[in-house]
Amino acid sequence: MATNQNVNATEEQARELVEQSRESEWKGKGFLKELFLGNFRVDWIDPWPETELSPGYLDFATRLERFMETTVDSERIDTTGEYGDDVIAGFAKLGAFGMKIPKKYGGLGFTNVEYCKALEIIGRYDGNCVALISAHQSIGVPNPLKLFGTEEQKQAYLPRCAAGAISAFALTEPDVGSDPARLGTTATKNDDGTWTISGTKLWITNSTIAELLIVMARNPVDGKISAFIVEADAPGLSIEHRCRFMGLRALANGVVKFDNVKVGADAVLGGEGKGLRVALTTLNTGRLSIPAACVGGAKGLLEECRVWSTERVQWGLPVGRHEIISHKLADMAANIYGMESLAYVAAELSERKGYDIRLEASAAKEWCTVRGWTVIDEAMQIKGGRGYETETSLRERGERPAPIERAMRDSRINRIFEGSSEIMHLMMARELVDTHLKVAGVMLDKKASIGAKLAALPGIAAFYAVWYPKLWLGWLFRPSYARFGKLGAHLVFAEASSRRLARAVFHGMMLYQAKMERKQAFMFRAVDIAMELFVMVSNIVRAQKMIDEGKPEATSAVELSDLFARNTRLYVDQKFRELWAADDDGKAAVGRHLLEERFGWLEPQKLPQPAGSAGDEASAAAK
Repeated sequence: MATNQNVNATEEQARELVEQSRESEWKGKGFLKELFLGNFRVDWIDPWPETELSPGYLDFATRLERFMETTVDSERIDTTGEYGDDVIAGFAKLGAFGMKIPKKYGGLGFTNVEYCKALEIIGRYDGNCVALISAHQSIGVPNPLKLFGTEEQKQAYLPRCAAGAISAFALTEPDVGSDPARLGTTATKNDDGTWTISGTKLWITNSTIAELLIVMARNPVDGKISAFIVEADAPGLSIEHRCRFMGLRALANGVVKFDNVKVGADAVLGGEGKGLRVALTTLNTGRLSIPAACVGGAKGLLEECRVWSTERVQWGLPVGRHEIISHKLADMAANIYGMESLAYVAAELSERKGYDIRLEASAAKEWCTVRGWTVIDEAMQIKGGRGYETETSLRERGERPAPIERAMRDSRINRIFEGSSEIMHLMMARELVDTHLKVAGVMLDKKASIGAKLAALPGIAAFYAVWYPKLWLGWLFRPSYARFGKLGAHLVFAEASSRRLARAVFHGMMLYQAKMERKQAFMFRAVDIAMELFVMVSNIVRAQKMIDEGKPEATSAVELSDLFARNTRLYVDQKFRELWAADDDGKAAVGRHLLEERFGWLEPQKLPQPAGSAGDEASAAAK
């Protein structure tokens, strides 16, 4: 049977599984990792990293943009809820399904940066197409196979994927979202070395049109999770339901049932019991595509709002000349500049050897999707009724069919899939305290003996005796930021804030100790501060690179960097105040009381029925 096993993992078991699967050792340096510790390493991204785009990519980008303009009818896709054979075949002909696949396997061999540039182009036109390409290439078969596959597996599957065999990634289940400890789909190892997979997966993007799937399943004997490459036409595999959503109406998303699906021993990807590690590592770079697509969509909205705010006249002035609208436009531009800076510094860093991208990828996904939503919301507000009206209706009555209403529906999912905003914060918060847990985690471990804790004290004292004073005296060793001109003052603020953040997190751990893991609001604010500082620094370094190269847009880039930094300073100061002044415990108590139905009177109440009413008669008849 395909029914998922009911796995009731405790909170401790769930935490242990994730800890075992995460990359416990840092493979290289990381800007955000060091910022969390109060080490402000601008030199790691200065000068601004900018890989030259290959001639092959530039030719592809030209053809891709022409294809999006002439073949992809986003209005039709949204209305019909289907991509259409012409769109899928067109992407295959372009080679879009093999952008990240090496040339030796029939792909285009693009870098992460070039791939993100392509997703930015697609994102400017259609969110459905972004999901199609990204789900296949970022988390579907190509990426994990490239990272963990054997040569035989790569030879067998990558040429198919490059030619247009669409793939999907199957992790989520009806009872499993971000908690893999509850994974119910099973993979039973047979005597001949083959496996039998049974269970149900939910919300699997591309599943209704996929030829191949990466499937996460648990061995019922030892409980370990493995990743499997499964053919979509395997006997026993079926699509039970095509899911439909508020936006991304063509999303080929469904419920996938595995009813004793047999796969060979060579279907295991990355080794037995390594499935969750495969998934988490794949997502590190896989998450880079969504920020780039958000940048593309936001740029299109900025153009529409600029044109509209110039054309539309109210109270004797173009609406963009009214202060409140000019503020909205300014913040939109600054945010989009920040989104682009963050998306591409993360993509560039992912190409560097000796650099661990996990935090930067998570930050890019989280920050760009949140700010992208803000941009869409402001675009809707600026356009008013014309933003809320569908593009079809606008066209039918002779107005410019700007698809803001569709963009809002399509983009809302960005803060949910491939790691929701809350999960991204939790992941980054875990890395925020990683060094402290390695140095002094034994003191928080309930299972650790008194002897183990006493033995750890000398090492703990040695680390903090050196590290902590630097957080107060670091200004004595601060490098000069004079070459950044007026933007240098913002870097001084960021450097001081990084040390302030490290102190705050340390003080929080001292205060809350073992309870720190439950202080999510505290940790989330700390993560928000770190992300904001990272974007501000990226903006400034990027603007300086434009100045150094004499680019004509350098002056306006400085203007945007300065505005963003001034906004950031207000935001960061507010977040620091909230670290200690927010009413987190009081709010949590009210939330618990809600679950206990203390506020049931706020929920819809049935009106009392008068005596002898039809309702009473119906109730009596039923009895």
